[in-house]
Amino acid sequence: MDYQVPQFIEVEDKIIGPFTLKQFIYLAGGGGLIAIFLLYLPLFFGILLSIPVGALAGALAFYKVNNKSFVEMLEAGFKYYTGGRLFLWKKEEKAAPKQTVVVAPEAPQKLGLSRRRLEDLAWSLDIKDQQPPSQP
Repeated sequence: MDYQVPQFIEVEDKIIGPFTLKQFIYLAGGGGLIAIFLLYLPLFFGILLSIPVGALAGALAFYKVNNKSFVEMLEAGFKYYTGGRLFLWKKEEKAAPKQTVVVAPEAPQKLGLSRRRLEDLAWSLDIKDQQPPSQP
């Protein structure tokens, strides 16, 4: 038994003359809004408002950017401007609080440690995998 496989499924059907249903709805809506502007507003204001409405209706019906319809581009732009953003490159590093070691003046003498040797030990405990500061 043979089955026919549909082809050209990305192409929308021309329903109303040379226009698809979406194109017709955009153009009819824009035309209706323009008619309302011209009928109920003074002529100057009606024409002034009709030009952007007609341009938007024409763009919605026919304009494509990178094979995407203008409606998809408007939706993506709206989501971009209203959505949150994550800026990883603006991450601020928190400085580690400095720890101070308070040693009683009698402790090094009782243990037989010099002040420099005690600083070297504290340095090696605080910072691993690094060399202690150079000897002066």
